[in-house]
Amino acid sequence: MYYEGYYHLFYQYNPKGAVWGNIVWAHSVSKDLINWIPLKPAIEPSKPFDKYGCWSGSATILPGNKPVILYTGIIAKKPEPGYQVQNYAIPANYSDPLLREWIKPDNNPIVKPTSENVSAFRDPTTAWFNNGHWKMTVGSKHNQRGIVYLYRSRDFIKWTKAKHTLHDKKNTGMWECPDFFPVSTSGTNGLETSTLEGGIKHVLKVSLDLTRFEYYTIGTYNTFKDKYYPDSTSVDGWAGLRYDYGNFYASKTFFDPAQNRRILWGWANESSTTAEDVAKGWAGIQLIPRTVWLDPSGKQLVQWPIHELKTLRGHKVQKINVKLNKGDTVEVKGITAAQADVEASFTFSSLDEAETYDPEWSKLPSENLALEICGITGTKQGGLGPFGFLTLASNKLEEYTPVFFRVFKTQDNKHKILMCSDAKPSSLNKATYRPSFAGFVDVDLSKKKLALKSLIDHSVVESFGEGGKTVITSRVYPTLAVDEHAHLYLFNNGTETITVERLDAWSMKNPRYMN
Repeated sequence: MYYEGYYHLFYQYNPKGAVWGNIVWAHSVSKDLINWIPLKPAIEPSKPFDKYGCWSGSATILPGNKPVILYTGIIAKKPEPGYQVQNYAIPANYSDPLLREWIKPDNNPIVKPTSENVSAFRDPTTAWFNNGHWKMTVGSKHNQRGIVYLYRSRDFIKWTKAKHTLHDKKNTGMWECPDFFPVSTSGTNGLETSTLEGGIKHVLKVSLDLTRFEYYTIGTYNTFKDKYYPDSTSVDGWAGLRYDYGNFYASKTFFDPAQNRRILWGWANESSTTAEDVAKGWAGIQLIPRTVWLDPSGKQLVQWPIHELKTLRGHKVQKINVKLNKGDTVEVKGITAAQADVEASFTFSSLDEAETYDPEWSKLPSENLALEICGITGTKQGGLGPFGFLTLASNKLEEYTPVFFRVFKTQDNKHKILMCSDAKPSSLNKATYRPSFAGFVDVDLSKKKLALKSLIDHSVVESFGEGGKTVITSRVYPTLAVDEHAHLYLFNNGTETITVERLDAWSMKNPRYMN
């Protein structure tokens, strides 16, 4: 949240080690979303209503610029993973812009499960206000039906459950970390969470406990029925749209009133083993914050790294009109390849070389269709693609994480554009998790051009296809392509010649203050 000139990040943290457990609300502050100063934890288990854990939740700014936290408390260890209730916390001193002290009033919990599943009842959302009431949702499940329960309150203390859910969907499993917010149907500006007027749509995002990925829908919030209806163009289920088709979970957006934007934070867990996490002393990162808005088509969201990230750019290298024939790799020299920001636009003269999209692939699981195709095809020779970047590459390409496009021709003579971030060849350490991640890119190819951006940071590759329409994060742990031994290449392994119309690459500096 943003309060009195500071961005506040609260996050699930284990102060006792690099494994899950002993969860508190750690607290860090920043003036610019880049340089972060850690403060003492905001909320720790200390009372009967959160004795066994202070789990996830949200912040809401009440009238008069008064922040309040809603969070899930664990009151008993059984049933697994714990008996869950919803609590609130308020600042001890509103005049402290750092909000260093938080109070957990004794009238907690404010929401207790009645008929709900007590071990699957968590992660209250940022509240919104309409029709004289505050509204918020809590993620849950009934059997395998994913649910966001709706609660109403006039005073933010006494909450009443609505007779119906805000939304639910069968066969999706537990919905964690729900997020519900408005987006403008024009432009890139964000909207305050209670905005109901003007050209708007609503977004509902859920994190799927069963699959460990997320999906979102775009739809309409009926304020009279207090019900959310996804658009017919949004797949409501495991095969739905994702913010990020890679290592990305438990995400949360907030409205930034200082710059009229909505910012998305996502968590990426480790691909290393637990023993390796303990040895390095940390596990789990927050990814670079992203600005998020509605695509002009109205069918999906678009994301892009916050503009403040540019302040870390150092030495720049540029390449213009680089031809890539089949099998070519061209090194991008002169930057710190293990810590870099790279953007390129690729052009091609024809779509004729595009490979045929195998109709047998329709039998693959729809929620992981792109990922499965990437796993099958990889960077093997193709027609139009694969082309893109080889990131975190070792000197002789014993290790590399390729990020690339591959274009397929379907039976009805249309095209499917696959974007992959393939960790399979990323490390010689076979103990690490090295999946092929992928998503499709919804773009008109009439200009015969595709754009790719990757943020590379040692064990992280965050990639943005076609201006942020498709985003994929990989966590990788190379053994050779480390620090100054890492390289960055452009590559093409398709029969169609690719032209890198323009490439811009920057060495990235460290922030002055790191958490």
